[in-house]
Amino acid sequence: MIIQDLANSINGKIVGNANFFLNQDFTGRFTLLNDSVKGDIVIRHWINGKGIEIAADKGIAALITQNPKDGAIEAAEELNFPLIICDKIELANAYALKWTVDNFSPNSTNIVITGTNGKSTTSHLIYHILDNAGYHVLTNTDSESEFNTLIDPMVSKLISDEVKSNGELDYLVIEVSEVQGWLGNLMKNHASLMSNALNPKVGVITNIAMDHIGLVNSIDEVFDEIYAVPQAIGNGITILNYDDELVRKLDADNPFYWSMTNDDVDLYYDEGIYYDDKLIIKKEDLPFTSGHFIQNILSAVGACINLGIDLSVINDGVKSYKALNRRFAKLNDKPLIIDDFAHNPDGIKNTINETTKLLKDNQRLYVACAIRGSRGVEINKLNVEALVEVLNEDTNLFLSSSNDVVNNLNYVTPEERSVFFDILDSNDIDYRHFDNLVDCLSEVYALADEEDIILLIGAQGMDPAESLLKNIL
Repeated sequence: MIIQDLANSINGKIVGNANFFLNQDFTGRFTLLNDSVKGDIVIRHWINGKGIEIAADKGIAALITQNPKDGAIEAAEELNFPLIICDKIELANAYALKWTVDNFSPNSTNIVITGTNGKSTTSHLIYHILDNAGYHVLTNTDSESEFNTLIDPMVSKLISDEVKSNGELDYLVIEVSEVQGWLGNLMKNHASLMSNALNPKVGVITNIAMDHIGLVNSIDEVFDEIYAVPQAIGNGITILNYDDELVRKLDADNPFYWSMTNDDVDLYYDEGIYYDDKLIIKKEDLPFTSGHFIQNILSAVGACINLGIDLSVINDGVKSYKALNRRFAKLNDKPLIIDDFAHNPDGIKNTINETTKLLKDNQRLYVACAIRGSRGVEINKLNVEALVEVLNEDTNLFLSSSNDVVNNLNYVTPEERSVFFDILDSNDIDYRHFDNLVDCLSEVYALADEEDIILLIGAQGMDPAESLLKNIL
């Protein structure tokens, strides 16, 4: 690899040393600056002069950035350090991902999962089925979905590090954010870029709904971002949610549909999971039976069927699966406390509806909701409208700004808080608001009887709830 060829491939220009050959010094690893060693290539959205000095001292083979600032160009020229400046950092990260797969994992079978809701659980379940079957498999999914973007080269780093440490991979299971951006700017075609870089045999699209307001502002824009994914999957099989009207509109060359409502498709749920009209997983063997999680199971089972995994192996994997953190997780028995990462309108409605089904006579439901901080008024408006739609008059609602547990990137602004208050007030819904999450949880727990149900929902503002409850229960 010659540095000029690398720059040309990502529409970049070189500052500093443009004459050396990367194959003399390149480790083959694309990574982050803090984690880098001599011979790595670093990709950063921005870099300053101090960062260039650090990279040069480390002996980095090259550094790619979209935003050089505060003396970065001058430092690269002075140190004769190879700095590549590109217009779109996602092109660099897509290139890094494709190069890493081609060179570190050329023989793996690759699966990509995207959609608005359920992609983390679906990815993790596919990973578990394959891992449980004894295959060497890697996924980028974690409980907070931190590694599913082209903002940085994290997925490339994960792959190269795993192969170097543990040998060749059989499968890559990669979760892809359906919409992504940086500092309010949309990375257009993010999902299709990442999918294309992986050359997947199987792709999964869970659903299409609203999230990431500001990067996209209508369901049509979300659809446009996901529309190109089946084309990026190419000759692979695309697993599609038949029950989602927008998903049905996607143009896939090799579609495989599943459904919760239609038994005319190959894979469906009817008090158990059926494939080709044969029961393959009994209802009592499912790790969870709430509707939106059964949808995730169907997506994962459909993917594994199309990977050629034996049905008995799939059955064993599903039966032994343990959910990711904050996916309808039970934190306590009396009162029953359920914690879920519901953070957008569809997630909120699904989770509250499923929790309501658990209520018995004389049980009360307490919902503690963390307002989404620093995500804008519009997504919080949609979230509170979803609450209004599904809460009944007997539900006790508590809100938290979680000032005690969030950083500046997740701080709830006065405008975000106000839109919650205004819409709840206009719909005559009673609620209590707490600045701090620990106070909110303490109050809810004190009010609930042993037979009641407490539901915790929200994204980053509710993430620390489980650890806080250890000092409250």
